[in-house]
Amino acid sequence: MLDQTELKNKLRAISEANAAHHVLDILESNLRRMGATHILVTGLPMPNRPIDNLVHRFRWPDQRNDGIESTSLSATDSALMLGLASNRATEWTITAGDMEHSDLLAAAGEGNKVIVVPVTELHPFQAFVFASGPSLHASKWDLAGLEVLAAAAFSRLRDLGAVSGQRPGALSTRERKVLELTAYGKTASEIADVLDISQRTVHAHLQNASVKLNASNKTHTVIEALRYGQIRV
Repeated sequence: MLDQTELKNKLRAISEANAAHHVLDILESNLRRMGATHILVTGLPMPNRPIDNLVHRFRWPDQRNDGIESTSLSATDSALMLGLASNRATEWTITAGDMEHSDLLAAAGEGNKVIVVPVTELHPFQAFVFASGPSLHASKWDLAGLEVLAAAAFSRLRDLGAVSGQRPGALSTRERKVLELTAYGKTASEIADVLDISQRTVHAHLQNASVKLNASNKTHTVIEALRYGQIRV
């Protein structure tokens, strides 16, 4: 468990790091100290978009293949959805059922502990830190410390130009505004008045957002926009 002095020292080291890999090394060393044998630090892709360019560190031995490091990560892996569903750092144990739906969790192995640390400070960009290991354990204080470290790390990565804050397929500023007003119950006519645009343009923004988010209707579009961090209400 990190005490306050150690946490402050790590935060200072992150803020003074002059290269992305130095930031990631600090984060990884802290996770290793907690018992992590598998580490993933990545941005989260928008629907139907690749994840490759968003991955910053992927140290993931495949227990099904003699511990050889995994070299590819699917953007549709169900474990990534945990990053979308979580607002706080969480810990749990991988079950056989988890492994049926996630190649990432299957590679880590049944019974391994898992920690998911979401990063939401770079709105509308989303990212998370994912760690696993048979002896991995984190108290609620450790999880809180990881949240702070992960947020600081991604902020520094952004400052260093390693994170752009934009994702392929992200909604435009106007599309986000239309969806935010929709989430508050505004009609197309009311939104048109507020934004000083035509109702036809409002519907066009809604349609474009729906396609980007792979949503089936207006309500689903709003929900997906919230889930993918595109809007806040």
